[in-house]
Formats: sequence, C-alpha cells, structure tokens
Amino acid sequence: MEYNLDTLKKVELRDVWPHEALDFTKWLSEEPNLAMLSSAVGIELELIETESSVGSFNVDIYAQEVGTGRRAIIENQLEDTNHDHLGKVITYAAGKGAEIIVWVVACARDEHRQAIEWLNQHTDNNFGFFLVEIELWSIGDSLPAPRFSAVEQPNEWTKTIKLSEGLSETERVKLSYWTKYREIAQSTPEFLKVFNPQKPSKDHWTTLRCGTSAYHIALLIDTQHGRTGIEFCVPDDKEIGHKAIENANLFEERLGLAATPFDAKKASGLRFYKDGCKIKGNENAWPGFISQQLEWALIMKRVIVELGL
Repeated sequence: MEYNLDTLKKVELRDVWPHEALDFTKWLSEEPNLAMLSSAVGIELELIETESSVGSFNVDIYAQEVGTGRRAIIENQLEDTNHDHLGKVITYAAGKGAEIIVWVVACARDEHRQAIEWLNQHTDNNFGFFLVEIELWSIGDSLPAPRFSAVEQPNEWTKTIKLSEGLSETERVKLSYWTKYREIAQSTPEFLKVFNPQKPSKDHWTTLRCGTSAYHIALLIDTQHGRTGIEFCVPDDKEIGHKAIENANLFEERLGLAATPFDAKKASGLRFYKDGCKIKGNENAWPGFISQQLEWALIMKRVIVELGL
C-alpha cells in the first residue's frame, strides 16, 4: 500500500516578514493572528494599539485580556533572544503597568529561558511572563503556516486566572493566597520532605496529608478577621481527637499559639489562629505569613509523632 505523504519544511521567518515592526508586528496585531498567540499562552488577548509609547521607546503591541481588562505587552524579536530585548520587556511592562508579559522570539536561548523562569518564580502571582517561539512550516509547495510554542510560562498562574472567573472578590483573594502558598511551599525543601501541598482553591483552608486517613493538618486564613491559622483535624476517630485535645498545652507550647478545641458530632481536634495578619490588600505580607504557616505545619507534625497519634 502506498501512502501519499510529504515532509514538513521549516521556512525562514525573514522570508515572510522582512521587517520586524513594519511586517511582523503589523501581521500579529490582526485579530486572527493575535488569536493564535492567545491560544498558545492560554489567555484571550485583544489589541489596544501597536507601537505604543513608553517614554522615548515604543512597545510592539499593547493589549488587554478580554473580560478582565488586565494589561498586556507583547515584544517581538525575529531572532535569538538577547539581553537588550529582555531589558526592553521589563521596561515596557513597568511603563505600561502590565500584568501579562509576552516575548515572541525566533529562538529562546537557555539563559533567557532561565531569566523568564526566575521572573515567574520571584514576582507576585498576579503577573505572568511568557516566552514564546514562533516558527513557519510548509508542506511540499504549500504556503507557510505559523506555529507559536510557549517555552516558558508560569506554572500555576494561567490555571489560577481561569479558575478565578466567576468568583467573588473574597474567593479570588483566597485563590491567589493559596497559589502563592503552593509556589513558596514547592521551593521549601524541608517542607516538601514531609508534605505535598495541594493545588490552590477558593476555600479558607488547604489540607496537608499526614500519611493516614484518620487525621490531617489544615492551614487556614480568615479574610474577615485578618488572621492566619493551622488546625489538627480528626474527621471521625474520637479517641485520636480527644487525645489531641487533652494535650492542647503541648501544642500551644510548641506553636506559641492559643488552642481552640472543637468536638463536633463527628470531627474533633484543635484549631490555632494568629491575629494581626491582614490578608486582603496586603499581598506583600503573604510570603511572611506563609513561611510561618509552613513552620507551624512542621512543628505540628513533630508533636503528632511525639504523641503517637
């Protein structure tokens, strides 16, 4: 049996777009082409203007996310990445107050991939840096077709933005807080040796498994009263729950927090809060709150082992 197949051939970008600003930027700014880029980064973008002024410079494309109005900049480079364009990307993002930063390139060098990865890891989770490669391919005598590939992007950011659709303001704050928590937890080796952080949610708690279904630890936030906390929760086993309550003083001594025992029809355990930890509108303080919660979790786990629960 014969198969009528042909091979893909890569086409030089400059053969189609000789001039970056006059040709490529103009092409990319058109709605169907911007939609292709939007699909690659997972965010629906719409054009505000091209060659948009930033001081004495111009950003290639100034855009916004459809539905949210989040500002975006798109910087194009039809060649290998370089330090000059990396600097431009950061400058333009600051000048436009952009939260979505897209750098479209012919080829991403390793050092610049690492730089974008570092920016995603060390900036607030409301920001997303995307490094996108563009290629042109043809089959036989066909017209060349563009293909966008995101080679660097924030791990949880896009998922969090999508999850936040339809949520209340308070639910979005909680989702953002637990996204930042997971980011910090995953870069804390001593914590990862003991716990596996859950995916972000819109709840006021996140659960930490302790190797048994009998009980778990939960980290807590209280956006209404401005406090953070931790909980030892036993869903069903009253013997374990009561033993924890009987040893509340030991938990208090180790954690440096006052215990609030609870003994409902099914669940029982201990809950601890620290006041003076405003969550809403105080994102810069979140890393400190979270680091303390990670420390509480490790301390609580050691007490649980000590008590033989």
